Amino acid sequence: MDYEKLLNMAVELGYQLMYSGAEIYRVEESARRLLCAYGLETPEVFAIPNCLIVSVATPEGHPVTRMRRVPLHGTDIELLERCNNLCRHLCVEKPPLDEALSAVAALGADIPRYSPRMVLLGYGAAPAFFAPLFGGGPRDMACALLSGLAVGVCLLYGGKFIGANGFFRTAVCSALAAFLALALVEAGLGESVDIVTISALMVLVPGVALTNAMREIMAGDTFSALSRTADAILAASAIALGAAAGQALGGFL
Repeated sequence: MDYEKLLNMAVELGYQLMYSGAEIYRVEESARRLLCAYGLETPEVFAIPNCLIVSVATPEGHPVTRMRRVPLHGTDIELLERCNNLCRHLCVEKPPLDEALSAVAALGADIPRYSPRMVLLGYGAAPAFFAPLFGGGPRDMACALLSGLAVGVCLLYGGKFIGANGFFRTAVCSALAAFLALALVEAGLGESVDIVTISALMVLVPGVALTNAMREIMAGDTFSALSRTADAILAASAIALGAAAGQALGGFL
């Protein structure tokens, strides 16, 4: 048994799970089950939102450890489903290591992606449908759609201007949404600044991160839960600061 290849396979599968936005307990359990399926006893797997460490001991007693850092990532349900299916297949079938490594390496290939036009349509449609939930009318829906489109353009194409820092990017996008909402209402196109602003900001709310944090608290992964909760709080703070700055700038102008 080539334990180096086996460990690399488990670490790569765990990395793909982490990058797809999987919960910490899912990452640790998947890597552990995979290693046990190939005959290793008591493998040690430790994961936090930006790091994965896997350690095993060979039958001769030699410890082998791999660590993989996970960059900033979002949620990819298609990749997550592929990782889950492959992990179950490998644990049941136990194919040769070279074949299993090839399957893990191909996880991210040919994943269908929405075109930028469709993504922008989603950024515009979501705030437009949120507006009636907050009591807005057709004019508020139209303004929320335009504000959402502006946020989408900022997120998709403004990276080289506003940088990759998530806090700053969220603050800039929320400021743009708030400023545009105020401008559209002042121009007579909308009725309520608050409804248009809140509707546009909904696309920036870190709902998935906060949900995963609550699930990890229930699973006992306190450290990871605190990390994700801090990320969600920082994102919420960026939204609040950006919206306040955008409306203050609009009121000044």
